[in-house]
Amino acid sequence: MVKRRAFLGEVTLGIAAYGASVGRVFAAQAAGDKPAPSSSTSPVEEPAVPRASEAIDRVLAPIREQYHLPGLVGGLVQGDRLESIGVAGVRKLGSPALFRVTDQVHIGSDTKAMTATMIGSLVDEGKLSWGATFAEVFPDQAKKMDAGFRGVTLWDLLTHRAGLPANSSWWLLGAKRSTTEQRRVLMAAMLQNAPLTKPGTKFAYSNVGYALAGLMAEQVTGQSWETLMRKRLFEPLKMTSAGFGPPGTKGEVDQPWGHEPNGKSFQPQQKDNVPAMGPAGTVHCTLADWAQFAILHLQAARGKPRLLKAATFEKLQTPPAGAEYAGGWLVIDRPWAGGPALTHSGSNTMWYATLWIAPKRDFAVLAATNAGGEEASKACDAAITGLIEHHRRLGHGV
Repeated sequence: MVKRRAFLGEVTLGIAAYGASVGRVFAAQAAGDKPAPSSSTSPVEEPAVPRASEAIDRVLAPIREQYHLPGLVGGLVQGDRLESIGVAGVRKLGSPALFRVTDQVHIGSDTKAMTATMIGSLVDEGKLSWGATFAEVFPDQAKKMDAGFRGVTLWDLLTHRAGLPANSSWWLLGAKRSTTEQRRVLMAAMLQNAPLTKPGTKFAYSNVGYALAGLMAEQVTGQSWETLMRKRLFEPLKMTSAGFGPPGTKGEVDQPWGHEPNGKSFQPQQKDNVPAMGPAGTVHCTLADWAQFAILHLQAARGKPRLLKAATFEKLQTPPAGAEYAGGWLVIDRPWAGGPALTHSGSNTMWYATLWIAPKRDFAVLAATNAGGEEASKACDAAITGLIEHHRRLGHGV
């Protein structure tokens, strides 16, 4: 067995290639502002499957204990199905309610690949193009934009090469406005000043960029990003648990709560980032439903595309020349993956989630915890390592 630390050296995201700031913005999606309280969401009927795997439970339990997390869930995809799933811990510290494999998790910036995929369906239909610019999509606003932003393309936004900041003062957008209107206010504020870097030339991780990519989709369809996600992604993939914001009903423990780091412990919270940030990171769903999205991209990478054209998946999974970030995916070679792997992590500072897809080996691994912070990040890395090792022990040839 490979020692955990050494193996993690192969597994880890390799974010250092972009500088230390990228690791922080993967996890910190709010620009220093406090998240909003939960709005009530309809409870989701718990499916009869999947059932927890005792083998996966045994992988996760010691990791949860080591990092003192409330809960930890993980799963292994093989081919076109979720092969096994496990869980450890509780929904909320101080509550006896156990974390279940059918519970919802908040996936943070792992939403980005979903947004890019939904947008891919619009490209397939000719409603958008990867080269569509701000000036073309919003002609009535073009004169108000700084000249440097008028030619920024949809693909620049999806690959974090638009010259936009990581975040904005999200909480000043106006809660009484619709999320689409809030994103319009965001666009007006962000594009009136010059780009931070020359668009199309430099990677700079940006939640703002993804929010504005979502706005482009809204502009050409007349539908909200939330509706587009439901109709074009969640429903076709039968992701019945998928929604937006913190899981569960406000004040109830019918789903796991998020937990903010508080010294050496965690404080339970039912909050999330502002809804306007949705395209960058507010989706929640069960791990099993998240696995359906992973399977979509895994199978497409192996020549079996669904929902989108093969060329569209290839675009989403291929970074610009000299870069490593594509359409919502970090694409990096890993020996255990047998070649390029697709990966992303996400956190609203109260949850942490990580996904790795290994197309050459036809498998994927997912992990999420209902806690944020550095310990949560380390725990998810450890869980991913443990799941890959478990996959190896099953004889799949990692």
